[in-house]
Amino acid sequence: MDRKDRQIIRALQRDGRMTNQDLAEEVNLSPSPCLRRLRNLETSGAIKGFSVDVDPSAYGLPITVFVRIRLERHNEDDVRRFERQVQTIEEILECHVLTGAMDYQLRVVVSDLDAYERFIRTRIHPIGGIASIDTSFVYGTVKKTAVFPALD
Repeated sequence: MDRKDRQIIRALQRDGRMTNQDLAEEVNLSPSPCLRRLRNLETSGAIKGFSVDVDPSAYGLPITVFVRIRLERHNEDDVRRFERQVQTIEEILECHVLTGAMDYQLRVVVSDLDAYERFIRTRIHPIGGIASIDTSFVYGTVKKTAVFPALD
C-alpha cells in the first residue's frame, strides 16, 4: 500500500458515499486509475466494506457501556467458548483482547439500565468461566473518528 492508496482510504473514511469522480479529484488522480486502485484495495481486503455511522440514541440505544472481563482460566477451550459466544451477542459491538489485569474489553449498547442488567444476567453470565466483570458507563464522548492518522 502506498501513499496514494492511503489518501484514498482516508478520503473514503471521511465520506464513504463520495463518487469516484469526487474521490479522484480529492486524491489528485484521474477517475480510471482511482477506480482501479479502489477495486484493488477492496480485492486485497484492505477495504473490508462500507457502513453507515448511526447515532445510537436516535436508534433507541442511548447507553454505551465498556465492559472489561477477566476469565477464570485461560485454557484453549475456555477462551474459544467465550470468544465464540461473544460473536453471537448483538448488544456487543466490539470485543478486544487486552494485556494487563483484564482479558477482554467489550463495547456494548443498550436501551436502559434494566436492559444492561438483563444483558449481564442472561447473555454474559451463562457463558461461564468468568472471574470478574468491570463496567464503565459512557456519559459523554470527547472524540470519535473512523479516519486513520496520516502516515506521510
